Amino acid sequence: MQASQRLRRSAMSDTLYQSVQETEASYLPQFQMLDTQMTSINRTQGGNHSIQTYSDRYCTMESSSPTGEYAVQNSISAVSFTPNGSLISHQESQSCLSDVHYSPDTNYNSPVSGSCITDDVNDFRHKLKELETVMLGPNSDVLDSCDNSLPSCMTSPEIDCWRQMMEAIPRGDLKHVLIECAKAESDGDLLTAQWLISELRQMVSVSGEPIQRLGAYILEGLVARLAASGSSIYKSLRCKEPASFELLSYMHILHEVCPYFKFGYMSANGAIAEAMKDEQRVHIIDFQISQGSQWVTLIQAFAARPGGPPHIRITGIDDSKSAYARGGGLNIVGKRLSKLAESFKVPFEFHAAAISASDVQLQNLGIRPGEALAVNFAFVLHHMPDESVSTENHRDRLIRLVKSLNPKVVTLVEQESNTNTAAFFPRFLETLDYYTAMFESIDATLSRAHKERINVEQHCLAKDIVNIIACEGIERVERHELLGKWKSRFRMAGFSPYPLSSLVNSTIKALVENYCDKYRLEERDGALYLAWMNRDLVASCAWK
Repeated sequence: MQASQRLRRSAMSDTLYQSVQETEASYLPQFQMLDTQMTSINRTQGGNHSIQTYSDRYCTMESSSPTGEYAVQNSISAVSFTPNGSLISHQESQSCLSDVHYSPDTNYNSPVSGSCITDDVNDFRHKLKELETVMLGPNSDVLDSCDNSLPSCMTSPEIDCWRQMMEAIPRGDLKHVLIECAKAESDGDLLTAQWLISELRQMVSVSGEPIQRLGAYILEGLVARLAASGSSIYKSLRCKEPASFELLSYMHILHEVCPYFKFGYMSANGAIAEAMKDEQRVHIIDFQISQGSQWVTLIQAFAARPGGPPHIRITGIDDSKSAYARGGGLNIVGKRLSKLAESFKVPFEFHAAAISASDVQLQNLGIRPGEALAVNFAFVLHHMPDESVSTENHRDRLIRLVKSLNPKVVTLVEQESNTNTAAFFPRFLETLDYYTAMFESIDATLSRAHKERINVEQHCLAKDIVNIIACEGIERVERHELLGKWKSRFRMAGFSPYPLSSLVNSTIKALVENYCDKYRLEERDGALYLAWMNRDLVASCAWK
């Protein structure tokens, strides 16, 4: 078989909308650029094509354990192809493991846990025979002559599956190969998974087409899952996140090129502004304040309210270990928002709650009598473990806690994806479908030559992808649910829907129209959905 080819191929409402266009750039810091090093791949030439693992073409993230050591499996290097395409084994009975120290400049092969792909030499030979039979090519007379020699345990569907895989690699069908690799891992077929990983390394690229770029990060997750190192890699990635001002600049680029966050923030702000239009003292609890950029437009909208702005107090919750907090923390956020409110003559207070959202108790929220309460759950509840992870079920606990506070409005914005309780393989398929749409939407707006593209996708999206694919149990913090499930949770806690006004909806529609015409905005069942073509990506709704 030839080496696989590489794929290259109202006043408040008006102010809410206008503020998004005019103030974000001045409020956020200038973009910072991080150099991303890329290494090239060399393929050996000659009569005997040996599959080897080279420096990662995609150079995404450091798959390193806390100690910096890994047991690396060299199973693929033990297999070669002869000039006529037959598969032979060089090290059938030798141990496959060796310890290496990983550094960003060090090549690494595909690591797996355990001693070797198989401890049974006969089983290993049997698998190689299966591979050899299929790899002889689509020539029907050759395949027919080999069919009689197939082991009785290899069924016709399995042969068809192998044929499809062998055809997908040379034609560059990256999505098919990714799916087959995930299926092999799900089935515990480590030999196939290792082989497909070595092929995928030549097919992905962080600077290529959307599926190639997404494939690079998905491949990182598959490698980590195979090594049972997803947890340590995810923790390492969190520690290696860029400084707050750099991450914020990357997030700002993503906010500008895709309307996901603006859609979510604007719909939540519209519901809050609508609910608080007659209130004089407003308390907003934000369960993930980050840099507080959501509240810039709302403060400006309140400033333009007929009859004057209310007194606004914001309680900002953020884990002190987050990347945003490390850049100065909640005090910086409070000072920025206070300065902004002062410039618009809006009475303002900021209450910092430096605590993980899942640990929040009533005493952390600073509730005062006489204030109308709004609670904001924007892109945060899916991080809370539920009954499938913890007996404490913080997801439902927080919703019930908020209901006990009798808020005027609660806003919910979440990604419309189903990855919470799904088993690995269906979760993988859902993640591939969801992020394919997202990466395609980025490609439609952000030039492929944009110097910050890799940083935006790596620091804003890749970590989440790796977590969904490589981690399980309490270590998997990216646990999305479809809006139907969220609705059930809110209704069980005693909430009822708070429909958005037609004015807010029309304002959001005007926002989305500024982007690619492949974005679709739909209102159904009291909620707003933002989609890329036929794939729903973000859902927003409000409750009371």
